[in-house]
Amino acid sequence: MNIILVIDQSTSASKGFLFSSEGKLLARSDVPHRQIVNDAGWVEHNPEEIMQNVLLSAKNVIETSGIDAKDISCIGITNQRETAVCWDKTTGKPLHNAVVWQCARAVDITDAIEKAGLKETIRKHTGLILSPFFSAAKYGWMVKHVPEVFNAKQKGTLCCGTIDSWLVFKLTGNYKTDFSNASRTQLLNLETLQWDKELVDAFYLNIHCLPEICFSDSLFGFTDFDGLLPVPVPIHGVLGDSHAALFGNGCWNPGMAKVTYGTGSSVMMNAGTAFIEPPSGIVTSIGWGINKEVHYVLEGNIHYSGAVINWLANDIELIENSKIAGDIAAAVENTGGVYLVPAFSGLGAPYFNNDARAAFLGMNRSTKKSHLVRAAEESIAFQIFDVVSAIRQNNKTISVLHADGGATHDAFLMQFQSDILGIPLEISGIEELSAFGAAACAAIGSGIVKQDDFFAAYGHKIILPKMDEKSRTEHLNGWKNAVKIINGK
Repeated sequence: MNIILVIDQSTSASKGFLFSSEGKLLARSDVPHRQIVNDAGWVEHNPEEIMQNVLLSAKNVIETSGIDAKDISCIGITNQRETAVCWDKTTGKPLHNAVVWQCARAVDITDAIEKAGLKETIRKHTGLILSPFFSAAKYGWMVKHVPEVFNAKQKGTLCCGTIDSWLVFKLTGNYKTDFSNASRTQLLNLETLQWDKELVDAFYLNIHCLPEICFSDSLFGFTDFDGLLPVPVPIHGVLGDSHAALFGNGCWNPGMAKVTYGTGSSVMMNAGTAFIEPPSGIVTSIGWGINKEVHYVLEGNIHYSGAVINWLANDIELIENSKIAGDIAAAVENTGGVYLVPAFSGLGAPYFNNDARAAFLGMNRSTKKSHLVRAAEESIAFQIFDVVSAIRQNNKTISVLHADGGATHDAFLMQFQSDILGIPLEISGIEELSAFGAAACAAIGSGIVKQDDFFAAYGHKIILPKMDEKSRTEHLNGWKNAVKIINGK
């Protein structure tokens, strides 16, 4: 029996999954970790806590499933992207907390690089827009502001990696990353497929600080998960979470697109095997490298989607829990003219305004809690509309949008999303497509299955748009006006 163990190390938790060689989900275990946020809104994770939770999630999922650990044939890893970890390769210890992808603290680094005239070079070489949300600026910030990181660089012992690299290093001793994660650092040249020395130097790093870049289905090393497995097992699939979801959604051909609803949201379209210049407000990166071939993608990222609803429940305590938001939103016919622009850490794609801040707009004396909750729900769909619209520039057609993630259970949001886009949503039969995609990559890379066989395990459902064009236009005009106020442009 061949079983695939997958670790999905996300923004909020480390999740262990077991899949059969036919692609059937056998078991799952989640272990949440702390969100370390200071008064300035800086967001950190403890890398050691994450590593321990990864081990615990694997232990829990094996024990609760009742499988024999010796039946685990290969391992896949998928991870939160852009979150930056600096550690010492000699001691294996982190030199600072991980700086999370949501954190914009490194704006001083990106401002300096823009003044140096490298903004267009970055766009041309990496396909990305100069931004403190990508890993390079976070590494540079730690080199400049954390003495232990600077000293390790001077000694030649500094490792700068995304979460996948940190986990692979701790599990196997190898210092590697895959093309999907490397392409989101703002340091990978998308045409040469190598670290870009000019940009590495600009972000106060050197090539020796960075991991070896591998195809996503490569052999990354062997691990027994700190004695959990009876023999070391190969890690044969590593993908950033959004890329794994694109692969798991079966978007293997150019023009196929998906949205992943998580803490933030990623809208991604397969752009084929040749590098293309991205439209305004959108970035190009690498979807995956499989079978010695890379697929490029167009993508727009939204910083706050599921996090908006968690904010309502956990921070301002407007609702009891995030799961009831859709029902509350559906209980009123509209928002009463209220819009939420959730720019809690600036606006992401397609605006890229780090200075924007969140606000409810359009409230009056009649505004009730249900209107605010509905405005929060609708803000997720509006942000995704903005990104899809940007990708559609230059005659790029998206006729259906594949959807995955926890929010796909929210019936109100899914219908409103289809209505605002004016196209069908194809909702996956499995919620955690990132884990599924990583399992598929690992199984294919290790030779357990062929690609088409693995993907026969799950169906999907279609949500069709119902909103009339007049109502759709009114909703979108209101949203655009609200964003204009917040964006200041």
